[in-house]
Amino acid sequence: MKKIIAIFMLATSFSFSLLAQNSLNTTLIGQWGYGSCAAIAESGNYAYIGSGCMFLVIDKTVPSAPQKIGELLLPDLIGDIKITGNYAYIADSKAGLYIIDISNPFSPQQSGFYDTPGYAEGVAVSGNYAYMADADSGLRIIDISNSTNPQEVGVYDTPGYAQSIIINGNYAYILEWDAGIRIIDISNPANPQETGEYDTEWASGVFVRGNYAYIADGMDGIRIIDISNPASPQQVGTYDMLGWASGIFVSGNYAYIADGIGLCIINISDPSSLHESGFYYTPGWTFGVTVSGNYAYIADEKACRIIDVNNPSIPQEVGLYNTPVSAQGIAVSGNYAYIADGEAGLRVIDINSPNSPQEIGACDTPGSALEVTINDNYAYIADGDSGIRIIDISNPVSPQEVGHYDTPGASEIFVRGNYAYVSDNANGLRIIDINNPASPQEVGFYDIPGSAQGVAISGNYAYIADAEYGLHIIDIQNPVSPQEVGSYSMPNFAYSVTVNGNYAYVVNGNGLRIINISNPLSPQEIGFYDISGARKVFVSGNYAYIADGDAGLRIVNISNLASPQEIAFYDTPDDARGVAVSSNYVYIADYDAGMLIVKNDLLGGIDNPFFPMGNGYVQNYPNPFTGNTTFSFRMGNKALVNLSLYDCLGKKVSELLNKELLAGEYQIPFDGSGLKNGVYYYTLTYGNTTKTGKMVKVE
Repeated sequence: MKKIIAIFMLATSFSFSLLAQNSLNTTLIGQWGYGSCAAIAESGNYAYIGSGCMFLVIDKTVPSAPQKIGELLLPDLIGDIKITGNYAYIADSKAGLYIIDISNPFSPQQSGFYDTPGYAEGVAVSGNYAYMADADSGLRIIDISNSTNPQEVGVYDTPGYAQSIIINGNYAYILEWDAGIRIIDISNPANPQETGEYDTEWASGVFVRGNYAYIADGMDGIRIIDISNPASPQQVGTYDMLGWASGIFVSGNYAYIADGIGLCIINISDPSSLHESGFYYTPGWTFGVTVSGNYAYIADEKACRIIDVNNPSIPQEVGLYNTPVSAQGIAVSGNYAYIADGEAGLRVIDINSPNSPQEIGACDTPGSALEVTINDNYAYIADGDSGIRIIDISNPVSPQEVGHYDTPGASEIFVRGNYAYVSDNANGLRIIDINNPASPQEVGFYDIPGSAQGVAISGNYAYIADAEYGLHIIDIQNPVSPQEVGSYSMPNFAYSVTVNGNYAYVVNGNGLRIINISNPLSPQEIGFYDISGARKVFVSGNYAYIADGDAGLRIVNISNLASPQEIAFYDTPDDARGVAVSSNYVYIADYDAGMLIVKNDLLGGIDNPFFPMGNGYVQNYPNPFTGNTTFSFRMGNKALVNLSLYDCLGKKVSELLNKELLAGEYQIPFDGSGLKNGVYYYTLTYGNTTKTGKMVKVE
């Protein structure tokens, strides 16, 4: 996650603001980057989909049977796609603008990229320029005449959060979440100027045709703005719909709106008097829509849906291409990772080659798959309000559900022997006999006072993470009649628990708490590490691996239980929800970014990262280091580059590089034998951007 950090040292007047580094003592090895279908474009016989971090090419020649024919993994979540000629232009969140050569749709290839300073939400292309809606960094204008070396030529700092953009003539129309529509004169790309604005409440998508801008305005539906005078835009029509208008496309007399709960078709023949012509409800949340001929193509979270809109009053789905949804939980067994993928159920990923994980099987579940555990030939899924689902994975290519037990709110599951232990939210602990997987039966339960979020089993006890009341210890020697024997109250929301030896590790809303459970009747907290977004924890050896939401993976050294220390992290593209460890690899369920495989570099030699670093991203290895270390970075554009090293007081101790570099990958060796032991910061500066990293010198 890209964050701004400021280092202020009282000992000196030195201070600077820098972009946080992406990792420490970890290396990204591989990624299965599928997630929600959130962006869509079409051209000719193909639809182009953003599924998490995956760019997919779909052959739609036969609308009833669309087929994926090509794909490419990108560094971050795909927010928007525009197609011009042989290129796809992608707003790739923190990674900025990516330009993809699609001349061979079976093998799309990266042509170039430009790392914008903000969070690339939207993109539009006109002539030789790409226009980026770059969140808090406003409008960025990129010269794309050389697709392999795009260069920024103009900037306009809009007042709000720029998230969508369209070009019409000499004007860019930018939608801002909290500042409505801004009209920017781009006749001189080097000096764009705002000429007018119209404030709407929830602006999410825009389409411009003729004298009108059509705005998808969230909970306020559609707004039509007369822009014939760009200096004084005026609303002429509005229509409030049932859902949340997030995307819009205009064709003929109709506006087609991605309305959250489906596709809404509005007759706009009279802009001052709008009325609904038809509606199509979708199973997933609709993010975007595009229209070609008689078909509307919808990105609806779970799929690309093809809707026949020849008769706007009766839209009909004629085809779909399913995509994964949101990686919530993960388990690893042998050569396979098993992902609880929300409303898409179970996904089976072959991880035999960690740098190239491949999905080989899937089994949809009726609820929302939140967590998974593996025992023998079965995957056990905590499927939300659809209880537990038991999937036969003896053939991983074709997993099949063989049994289920309907509990009201299964959030996590632990299997041992003939029993599955389920944390069932407000319904406490449920104990299910799974001796016959085809006919599981509940044999016991224990109703805790709060909401059971997580469960772990060790010895004769079940350990329950209770959202409101902390940790409960339940004696399960008699599964028919479990009894609470101890508890430990803690602040904030307890999400998850794991047990290792005499200790329970609980993550709650404000960190990792280490509880001594050697006496189950009187558990005592002995250690704490402050992590604000912790969701799941996995303990292996001397390390606790924490899925920390927006902050990604955190690795905490727990060799001294009374004083745990963070020693490594990896900042994932999205929201780390689940974590599992096998050998030196950490497997992270990262919601819309799918599954990431990360190596703990402190456990052995570094592998070659599978994915090229983004523009200007810098790291050093080894880290910590004793004498020599090497800085590695990649430049996507020609730039003057400075690489400098500072001590913990902000004093510059070395300038490693200060010269103009061409696009490419660089390794800069550094002899640090003369440095004192301690923490150092290094900065990579190019153009108006500075990025930083932290390294540790040890003997």
